[in-house]
Amino acid sequence: MMKKRFIFLITPILLSYSGVSQQKKSKENKSYEVVKTDQEWKEELPKMSYMVLRKAATEYPFTGKYNNYKAKGTYTCAGCNTPLYESDNKYDSKCGWPSFDRAVESNIEYDLDYKLGYARIELKCNKCGGHLGHVFNDGPKKTTGKRHCINSAALNFIPNE
Repeated sequence: MMKKRFIFLITPILLSYSGVSQQKKSKENKSYEVVKTDQEWKEELPKMSYMVLRKAATEYPFTGKYNNYKAKGTYTCAGCNTPLYESDNKYDSKCGWPSFDRAVESNIEYDLDYKLGYARIELKCNKCGGHLGHVFNDGPKKTTGKRHCINSAALNFIPNE
């Protein structure tokens, strides 16, 4: 009787572990439209852009070229030039990184990140898989309530004509 209870209690735990590991494996095997070797990325990208986009580094706050940038246009992925954010959705969150309340949704991938020991929602370019930053729920209440906190090194900018 005790053995049956133990099996009954432990089975859901074991099943949840296998489900998580399978999900993680499928994310790791995701293929992107833009595929390059690590060496190609290193040669093509500036060092900080390479570290952010390919190694999920974070630039120091208040140092990125787009933090206080006010021009009108489109922010694109520095790795593959995919449109990611419109300047109309940029705002000053005072966090030290460019902040947007929404993205060009069809070009953004959301993933779970546990690098700091707790769950955060990581933002990636869904064309090349480049790390962009994270999304938080402390954005403008009048719009989406979201703050897409993005590294400048992950972005290029195309001004409006």
